[in-house]
Amino acid sequence: MLRLVDIKTGKQVRIAAFTGGHGQISKLNRFGIYPGDVARVVRHAPFGGPLLLEVRGMEIALGRGIAAKILVEELACASR
Repeated sequence: MLRLVDIKTGKQVRIAAFTGGHGQISKLNRFGIYPGDVARVVRHAPFGGPLLLEVRGMEIALGRGIAAKILVEELACASR
């Protein structure tokens, strides 16, 4: 498995697991991110800025620290 923060822009992934604690998992769930979701990396902001993720039609900005704790499986081809 790969970390979300390591996925290149434009790639589509399936959320596999979260490695953070209960608070982080709750925060991701409030954002609408759950294991099994398919997501697309829209953009990596420069200079260590946030990662923009599209999940179920919503765009969500995640800091690189939290994105590093999301484990994903890269899907064969992107939908866009």
